[in-house]
Amino acid sequence: MIEFGHSTHVGLRREHNEDTYQADPALGLWLVADGMGGHEHGEVASAIARDTVTREVAGGTELVRAIQLADEEIIRHSTRRSEALPMGTTIAALRVAKDGNYEVAWVGDSRIYLWDGTLRQISQDHSYVQELIDQGAITSEQARNHPHRNVVTQALGVTDPQALRVESVRGELKPGMQLLLCSDGLTEEVKDEAIAQIIGRGDLGAQECVDHLILAALDGGGSDNVTVILVRKV
Repeated sequence: MIEFGHSTHVGLRREHNEDTYQADPALGLWLVADGMGGHEHGEVASAIARDTVTREVAGGTELVRAIQLADEEIIRHSTRRSEALPMGTTIAALRVAKDGNYEVAWVGDSRIYLWDGTLRQISQDHSYVQELIDQGAITSEQARNHPHRNVVTQALGVTDPQALRVESVRGELKPGMQLLLCSDGLTEEVKDEAIAQIIGRGDLGAQECVDHLILAALDGGGSDNVTVILVRKV
């Protein structure tokens, strides 16, 4: 059986929430999208991503292909607008099959974590600071305070479609395991160790864990919109 929790919050410093998410246990689909492009544009981009992926997955499309089609849809919508500024969104998506096998796929710096007694990030940020970490130029701790930590190198609607990398990982969701999907509004404010302490608590249900994570992000400063989904096999 799958138990899940989900929530989004505008944060403490933003006027609008450009994050969106989907939680559809009937489809076995959960996703988080963090829009960018200024007021309305980011909201539109993340909503298009959500709606396109949901529609395509419901029609039998593979998850990675559904995300590629969402990218195309955002670009089509963007070219119909008069403004020169592009709009885009990150995405982190999870599909769980009836047999318990799962696939996660992502573009950008919204993250996916796996909990199986310990917490580990199974997505890899498409970001400038992640590239610096990979090159050995900075440490993960230095990346948390880097002035360009919010610069993404891949995003739906913004990256050249020929260069777009929709990355994916597959696995089996076994009893006791949890998958966490979140926008960077959580990970900017809450360290992985604190996230692990919350979702590792056996006395909390999935929704309670999500609520605690949102509160932790707000306590940390709430500098951005924050969206969290937790899916666990019980």
